[in-house]
Amino acid sequence: MAKPLVAIVGRPNVGKSMLFNKLTGHRTSIVEDTPGVTRDRIYGDCEWCGREFSLVDTGGIEPNTENDMLKFMRRQAEIGIELADCIVMVTDVKSGVTAADEDVATMLRKSGKPVCLAVNKCDSIGYVNPDVYEFYGLGIGDLFEVSAIHGHGTGDLLDWCLEQFPEAQEEEEADEVVKVAIVGKPNVGKSSLLNRILGEERVIVSNIAGTTRDAIDSYFENETGKYCFIDTAGMRRKSKVDDIIEKYSNMRTINAIERSDVCLILIDANEGVTEQDTKIAGLVHEAGKAAIIVVNKWDAVEDKETNTMRDKELDVRRDLSYMLYAPVVFLSALTGSRVDKLYQVIQDVYAQNTSRITTGQLNSVLADATARVQPPSDKGRRLKIYYMTQAGTKPPHFVIFCNDARLFHFSYQRYLENQIRDVFGLKGTPVRITIRQRGDKEE
Repeated sequence: MAKPLVAIVGRPNVGKSMLFNKLTGHRTSIVEDTPGVTRDRIYGDCEWCGREFSLVDTGGIEPNTENDMLKFMRRQAEIGIELADCIVMVTDVKSGVTAADEDVATMLRKSGKPVCLAVNKCDSIGYVNPDVYEFYGLGIGDLFEVSAIHGHGTGDLLDWCLEQFPEAQEEEEADEVVKVAIVGKPNVGKSSLLNRILGEERVIVSNIAGTTRDAIDSYFENETGKYCFIDTAGMRRKSKVDDIIEKYSNMRTINAIERSDVCLILIDANEGVTEQDTKIAGLVHEAGKAAIIVVNKWDAVEDKETNTMRDKELDVRRDLSYMLYAPVVFLSALTGSRVDKLYQVIQDVYAQNTSRITTGQLNSVLADATARVQPPSDKGRRLKIYYMTQAGTKPPHFVIFCNDARLFHFSYQRYLENQIRDVFGLKGTPVRITIRQRGDKEE
């Protein structure tokens, strides 16, 4: 059974994201004293009195607007309301009841869902703020004085939420969920790809660079497995980033890479690999994540011939020569062409990134490799390799013990890495190799 869902809604800049972060215990949503920072639906897990449920943070609702971005944000909030078991409307005690508050309250009453009112920024304790009483005029019903900064009043608010949930049922044991981060520079189609995968308008898609700001988690399941897709903000060059919100977005993207299992590195088929693409791919490589290079907008490439895809792949591999292990997938998020091929590739590279090889198998490959190509020597002293073992996964990490680490030339290390990849099929993951000489202690 799915977890109960609580939607946090309200007009812009009343503290919805601050309250969301306080209740989830994580700084998931970007918080800034600027209206319209949150745009998409952002989900988080919460636990209260032993009951687990989900929260969804929504963008500020402007009921009567002609601005396209604000219309997108309102639609995202409406979807969150439709999916929720109950709704928390957030208002600001310092600004009082506004016309926008009244419009939002009217919209929520029509939803037919249980709704309560969280009057935010009641930061003092010990007395009832007289300014709270005017909010009863919104006709919402249950009202709670809360402070998203300090957490005052949130206990009573969560007690109310629990009363609205259906009876808890036995949870099935969860299968392993593969976390997949979708990364790339602005306007390469990250949000479009996520929406195509989910089959719904999960995130806002616009030609305006910087539309996505937060790292947005979306769960998806099909016959190949269970996934958590993380849509991230497009990362621009540091010299181009002068907005504090965009700096937070870049930090969220880096964090999304760190907590992911697999990264989809999106590249625009028309532009090819740019300098910024190489930097983003470098972050993924250094983090040791399984990676798939996704060439998007393949439908927009004109004058395709028999070898166009092969030639484009060669160009991509030349420009990302340090990621030759990563498979390249050509698709179109707009039309859906080849998107279904992604899932099996994700499962394959994830399996490789988490694979563990026995010491016996490794040393069998090592003996064969050293017999075929002798270890290097220097000034009459030859490198002797004693044995190899695997120290960890994500990515696969191998430790090789030898007589003198200074004799272990980089080219020979690369040769052994290629032998391991060829034999054990580690084609979609980076590989880490540590060289230790006799006398070093094995960790």
